[in-house]
Amino acid sequence: MLGSMAVQYWLFKSEPSTFSIDDLAAAPNQSTFWNGVRNYQARNLLRDQIKAGHGVLFHHSSADPPSVAGLAEVTRGGYPDTTQFDPRSEYYDEAATPDAPRWFMVDIHFKEKFRHPIPLEELRRMKALSDMVLLQRGSRLSVQPVTPAEWKAIVALGRST
Repeated sequence: MLGSMAVQYWLFKSEPSTFSIDDLAAAPNQSTFWNGVRNYQARNLLRDQIKAGHGVLFHHSSADPPSVAGLAEVTRGGYPDTTQFDPRSEYYDEAATPDAPRWFMVDIHFKEKFRHPIPLEELRRMKALSDMVLLQRGSRLSVQPVTPAEWKAIVALGRST
């Protein structure tokens, strides 16, 4: 595992019909919070490991085809997801309290949109990505770790297409 001072990399999934790389680029200051994650494993990553300065591959899931669309950077590490306390929110959790939050979010900033999204099928053909979490059978987490070598290979491909 990388030391706490080293830059780490992540892949965040979003359905482009809900929030796309273009939405992030058009957001005020090209920044937003990443909320609504309701999986405990992904929550633990948001709460405990994802820090300001870490890199993010922005992945469009439920797209045709699913693909990595660009890059973002974490600007604020994990803090309580405010939607868990709002009874009007689809992400409301009646068991969560401000003193004992259950769900966490981070803030991200747009860095770059790839000229052409990189489809999953193209990623699967890359030998350097054979162990990537995203490409493993049954991998459905919306927040996933990415190794430095995987990051480098995908960024190089995204910038070359």
